[in-house]
Amino acid sequence: MTTTDSFAAYIASLPRILAGAAALFRDAEGRVLLVEPNYRDGWALPGGTVESDDGETPRQGARRETLEEIGLDRELGRLLAVDWVHGTGRPPLVAYLYDGGVLTEAECEAIRLQEEELLSWRLVPREDLPAHLPGALGRRVLAALDVLESGAGTAELENGHRVA
Repeated sequence: MTTTDSFAAYIASLPRILAGAAALFRDAEGRVLLVEPNYRDGWALPGGTVESDDGETPRQGARRETLEEIGLDRELGRLLAVDWVHGTGRPPLVAYLYDGGVLTEAECEAIRLQEEELLSWRLVPREDLPAHLPGALGRRVLAALDVLESGAGTAELENGHRVA
């Protein structure tokens, strides 16, 4: 076996994790933009799987997914939260959440949904987020909003709970 073969076998033996990235968009009133996927129940943020096998970074993935899903191509702001989410029936997920900024009324009107994946979108006030985003995702979004409000550094999370 060559060194290259040995290295390939070693890499193939390493644990696998999934990587996802999303953008947190708000309007002038502070409401959060949520999208409704057609492939599962509930609501989500614009975002999705990072195509790391193609060399895509989490920031690039969040921007690409935002463009694909809602038709907005915006430079994303800082990383607000990174969340290790344990999986049931899947590998763990590392979820990156970036600041998408505040959308103008014109940008909201320009939203065009990716019909293959999304049914609708809405702007949701903070107090209603837990009803739309249960579990780790909801906790992640609330932690990110806290980071924005306080000016604190990136929130490190596990299953949506702060660890640092």
